[in-house]
Amino acid sequence: MAGGHGRAGGCRHCVFSWVRRTFSACPSLYDNRTVPFLAPAPYWLYLLECEGGVYYAGIALDVERRFFQHVFGVGARFTRARPPVRVLAARQYASKGDALRAELQLKSLPRAEKLAFFVP
Repeated sequence: MAGGHGRAGGCRHCVFSWVRRTFSACPSLYDNRTVPFLAPAPYWLYLLECEGGVYYAGIALDVERRFFQHVFGVGARFTRARPPVRVLAARQYASKGDALRAELQLKSLPRAEKLAFFVP
């Protein structure tokens, strides 16, 4: 099946292979002058309060979506055993690496200091 990107009759470079289930796009689509730069989505570090008053920390691109995954049992094993009650706090980070480092730092804190971690 021939693809196309505005050229009459499609483009001979844009092809979807049903056998390999891959899509090969025209090299002209990768030209920096025609394709806008897409900034990476920000990651969030979040803190949940779970049943029994215990805390759970994690990272996600979409905190609300991730919260409901935990609620419906498709999140972490920890939250399957202790379902979350509410999101206590969340902080945005520019990259996944930054969010993971912050998560490690947060998890090393005593419980009393975890909420204060989110206050600027």
